[in-house]
Amino acid sequence: MRAGARLVTLVAIILLLPGALTARAAEEVDLLLVLSSDVSRSIDAPKFKLQRDGYAAATVNPRVVQAIRSGALGKIGVSFVEWSGVGAQKIVIDWAIIHDEASAKNFSTQVIEAPRAFAERTSISGGIDFAVAQLARSPYDAARRTIDISGDGNNNAGRNVTAARDEALAKGVTINGLVILTENPVPFSADHTDPPGGLENYYRNNVVGGPGAFVMVAENFNSFGRAILNELIAEIAANPYPKQAELR
Repeated sequence: MRAGARLVTLVAIILLLPGALTARAAEEVDLLLVLSSDVSRSIDAPKFKLQRDGYAAATVNPRVVQAIRSGALGKIGVSFVEWSGVGAQKIVIDWAIIHDEASAKNFSTQVIEAPRAFAERTSISGGIDFAVAQLARSPYDAARRTIDISGDGNNNAGRNVTAARDEALAKGVTINGLVILTENPVPFSADHTDPPGGLENYYRNNVVGGPGAFVMVAENFNSFGRAILNELIAEIAANPYPKQAELR
């Protein structure tokens, strides 16, 4: 009888185990956020460092941490990816929960220490598709799913960027953009970094979308850190219409 009871208990544990694993995999957070960073060849080493430093500093900024802790659950899931040309996308930091100063600092340190992934052409569409795939495989769950995509040029490789955007929106994903303006475009890339109508309008018309989606502008790479800070606060706090003064 005892052997039979032990067998029944073992079977029950085995049957319950998948459910327990599923429960852990579906931990709820206030927001799933993919930070999707352009590292195409128009971004040289000094610009790349300013970009990485901006992400790292914004993550640990007390205003960002406070915005996270003010959410209903007080935590968000974040993944950091870099992208460039067709097929050139990489997970730099896989999904992690940020809920306090310590977890924010850990994420920030990883951003600083990770090596650069690519330096090819600019496939915004590939960056969007890759970010959507990361949202689909996240071990966390959230009512809000957002891609924060930053770049200094238009889509010049891969499939049509508006098609990638529209497919993401159809899955309930919001895409926000952070445009980095180029102060002195070189002749061979002038149309890339400054397309007709300007890069901000290009992002607004072709890249961003979803409830409350917005475009922020960094006037140059030196001002990127301030721009990404404002963008993160707006995204985490679910502010659908950041004040214009905060956009630059």
